[in-house]
Amino acid sequence: MATKPPSDYSESSIRVLKGLEPVKQRPGMYTRTDNPLHIIQEVLDNAADEALAGHGKKIKVTLHTDGSVTVDDDGRGIPFGLHPEEKAPVVELVFTRLHAGGKFDKGKGGAYSFSGGLHGVGVSVTNALATRLEVTSFREGQAARIAFAAGDVVEPLHARPQGEGDRKQGTSVRVWPDAKYFESSALPMGELTHLLRSKAVLMPGFSVTLAVEKTKDSQTWLYKGGLRDYVMQTLTGEPVIPLFDGEGFADSGNDHFADGEGAQWCVAFTEDGAPVRESYVNLIPTSAGGTHDSGLRDGLFNAVKSFVDLHSLLPKGVKLLPEDVFARASYVLSAKVLDPQFQGQIKERLNSRDAVRLVSSFVRPALELWLNQHVDYGKKLAELAIKAAQTRQRAGQKVEKRKGSGVAVLPGKLTDCESRDTTHNEVFLVEGDSAGGSAKMGRDKESQAILPLRGKVLNTWEVERDRLFANTEIHDIAVAIGVDPHGPDDTPDLTGLRYGKVCILSDADVDGSHIQVLLLTLFFRHFPKLIEAGHVYVARPPLFRVDAPSRGKKPATKFYALDEGELDAILDKLRKDGVKDGAWSISRFKGLGEMNAEQLWDTTLNPDTRRLLPVQLGSIDFTHTEQLITQLMGKGEAAARRALMELHGDAVEVDV
Repeated sequence: MATKPPSDYSESSIRVLKGLEPVKQRPGMYTRTDNPLHIIQEVLDNAADEALAGHGKKIKVTLHTDGSVTVDDDGRGIPFGLHPEEKAPVVELVFTRLHAGGKFDKGKGGAYSFSGGLHGVGVSVTNALATRLEVTSFREGQAARIAFAAGDVVEPLHARPQGEGDRKQGTSVRVWPDAKYFESSALPMGELTHLLRSKAVLMPGFSVTLAVEKTKDSQTWLYKGGLRDYVMQTLTGEPVIPLFDGEGFADSGNDHFADGEGAQWCVAFTEDGAPVRESYVNLIPTSAGGTHDSGLRDGLFNAVKSFVDLHSLLPKGVKLLPEDVFARASYVLSAKVLDPQFQGQIKERLNSRDAVRLVSSFVRPALELWLNQHVDYGKKLAELAIKAAQTRQRAGQKVEKRKGSGVAVLPGKLTDCESRDTTHNEVFLVEGDSAGGSAKMGRDKESQAILPLRGKVLNTWEVERDRLFANTEIHDIAVAIGVDPHGPDDTPDLTGLRYGKVCILSDADVDGSHIQVLLLTLFFRHFPKLIEAGHVYVARPPLFRVDAPSRGKKPATKFYALDEGELDAILDKLRKDGVKDGAWSISRFKGLGEMNAEQLWDTTLNPDTRRLLPVQLGSIDFTHTEQLITQLMGKGEAAARRALMELHGDAVEVDV
């Protein structure tokens, strides 16, 4: 009987990681590892916490040529005496022990009433992931210096008296991040600049400086106006109503929140431009938002809904949701929470449940009061929210392409061509079934497809893109050509395009011109990239046919004219050829349906004899063109159209 091999799992298999070893083994659990910004931020946050506690007025960050970073503040300086229990210098404990710091000392008389979180990693993580870290603490007339390498003390604490002339308070920390722990050792300058600027924004009168040793550049941020100044400078869109800003903090008599807890906010509502949305807790940026953001959202929504209900502004069938009020909101929110709980070590998202109620309880009454004091502005804001709700509800009614077996089903009335060579293939959008019948018989089956359209196509100028497929004709056009509706700034997938030429073929009369305009409106509004790429054409069928008798050696001939101008030119030519007036016969086509297959081929479908007009945008002013088409095609533009007709009415040729 074979004996079992000895197990390689035993008591000695269990490892106990001590000190900062866990951080070095799994740095991603404690910080961002794409670049060293977060470990520098830990040092910066300590300096900012000093300012938040009312100590110090400035922070300076220096980027050195050797890749190290120094953060200087003028706070109280990290204590460097022996810890009563640990019997080691406090500054050493702060940088070498996880879960060590002054932020656990809450309440009255504590070192920090409000600070950036209690996850307990802090600058000890910075130290663990640095090849070298130097700390100098200035306090009580002394300067104490200690240095670390990879988290271990390499230069023990040394304290010396400061000279009488250069006595100062504060802490200076210089860090050399260890490149092996990060994907890139370079600091993202945009993020760093934004972080430093935000500290100055959130603490009016507090200065933050960034100095770059290599270029000798230096920049200082100091905002006396706080959040309002910052929002006004950062917004890209024009506010619909004046900025709504304010603050609210609990006092000692509050039953629900601790003394000093609350928030400052500044909110702007714009119709365009990218929204600016930034939130902070105790000066810590929460890029992923959290419960304090939810509180602001809740407060804004309930205040606006209350105003809308009070003034009976909500149209029938529209339901207002928080996202409708928040859709066009830009804001900067700075919350103060006594004991903030974050999701993850890098504090990107606040999880403290009470923060929703905390922020909402101050924002809602302030906005309700403001809206009812400024009713006109309140109505503008309500209009913006209702418009967002209507857009959302329309999007919810989005009509998808009809599909079968996972692919869009080609319309049954499409008579497709045999070739699959997109560059040579053409599809004719033909007005009417009878003309469609002639076109089907007269076409080149190899490369020409026919899609007959029934009646007049929908005016799509003011139709939401997501609702286009509700119209059968437009659904069939989109499916047949193989391209989805899109806007002028979109990058649609044109690889599915089934025809190199999309040709509009309508009667040569007024009704045909109207259908042509409706189809051109559809392509300009919802398929502009097809026009831009040169795929849209207008076929020009004749309006007249002239049957001329034989002329000497010339046999009897048929001539086709697009309009009366061409008809006159043909008659003049016949006269020159010796044909007497009245010897010819003139037929006027009332529509394509009157042409037989042969005539339609000769005049309109045959690439050698037809006249096909390419639709081009050219070097047009897109905005001006949109305004003009809105006048012509917009539902509420009757007055503008009337004025246009009165101005240019004498230039119109009437087809009776």
